[in-house]
Amino acid sequence: MGSARSNRQSGRTPRPSPGQRAQAPAPTPVKIVIAGGFGVGKTTFVGSVSEIVPLTTEAVLTAASVGVDDTEPVRGKTTTTVAMDFGRITLDSDLILYLFGTPGQDRFWFMWDDLVRGAIGAIVLVDTRRLAACFAAVDYFEHRELPFIVAINCFDGELRHSVDDVREALAIRSEVPIVLCDARIRESAKATLIELVELAVATATAAYKPARA
Repeated sequence: MGSARSNRQSGRTPRPSPGQRAQAPAPTPVKIVIAGGFGVGKTTFVGSVSEIVPLTTEAVLTAASVGVDDTEPVRGKTTTTVAMDFGRITLDSDLILYLFGTPGQDRFWFMWDDLVRGAIGAIVLVDTRRLAACFAAVDYFEHRELPFIVAINCFDGELRHSVDDVREALAIRSEVPIVLCDARIRESAKATLIELVELAVATATAAYKPARA
């Protein structure tokens, strides 16, 4: 009591006790989808940037997939994602991204609706050696009006086609960002995620901007 009176008289603000100190707000969790065709680097992307051991559902390709999965363009690939990849990265003290990688084969497309539900946006990974494999993913997100960016995965560090050529080939709208990335490198994958978050925030802000009277 005497201490409180003394503080008031001296003009000092009493320091809160440990139990009274304000706690930092809990970080906001957001969901991001990493999509694209078969073998474009989705599992690699999630694994390189995740701060936790990523959950993968890769299975060995067997003779049962012959005639079902088109593995001709990626002959050296021996495994495939059969459900999803999952990872997590903290972008800031108040923002955590939960990453969900989609399976690439057509026969697993029925899972996409569940994986995408609740996401703020998506990254469509593109292998410029096989642009046709990415058309379906681009169409999917355009149809659902979910913010997305296109990330050209530079395999072996090489850019085989210019960004403008890729935009024209995939008929990507001008407002959809196209970035270069290397799915194997953490900082490159992280920069790609930041690009998507900024797009999602800008899209949400524009949607809720009050109309002028």
